[in-house]
Amino acid sequence: MLLKLAPYLEQLANWPTNGRHIMAQADGKTMVVYQSYCPEIGKHAVRHQRFGGDFSFERMTWIKPNFLWMMYRNGWGSKLGQECVLAIHLRQQAFEDYLRQAVYSSYHDGLGMERAKWQAQVKQSEVRLQWDPDHDPYGEKLPRRAIQLGLRGSVIKRFADEDIVLIEDISAYVHEQAEHVHKQQLQHLLLPQESPLQIEDAALRAYLQLDT
Repeated sequence: MLLKLAPYLEQLANWPTNGRHIMAQADGKTMVVYQSYCPEIGKHAVRHQRFGGDFSFERMTWIKPNFLWMMYRNGWGSKLGQECVLAIHLRQQAFEDYLRQAVYSSYHDGLGMERAKWQAQVKQSEVRLQWDPDHDPYGEKLPRRAIQLGLRGSVIKRFADEDIVLIEDISAYVHEQAEHVHKQQLQHLLLPQESPLQIEDAALRAYLQLDT
């Protein structure tokens, strides 16, 4: 496994406690996003290092750079149809390109546009952006917000064919760490090293309403 790990409690001391942050493992060239699938789709992706087989290119697929948000969503790999947890090493520039194409999935006054214009953009866009409450290992909501991106159309094909560097099946690791959570032994919990993703583009930071 190529994921870089660190004790959860040590990371927690350095993480922002609130605001909007893209928490991710990134090195400037690549970054990690997470998805969960049924074993048939997940194992096919790992074996071929691309998506195919029963994977649908017609539906929107959501990617999450925040590990604990993914664990909340898939129940630490225990939910039906989400047993195979994938760490997808993605070109970081590609992720930032997705962000530039993204349209907020929900309307709010801070978008600076009329609802009708937003609705038109949503229909045309191939990338959806959503900020959700982040979660702790037990699934409790936090004041900090976590981002997820929905991809569809030609962006899914680009994601699958051009932008992925490596796909890892991390299901066994997830199940091992879930035991520490179930036993309430967070002092033993090892999570992927994450920190707020640094976006150099000031206009993009403003559009995403990122906090510093």
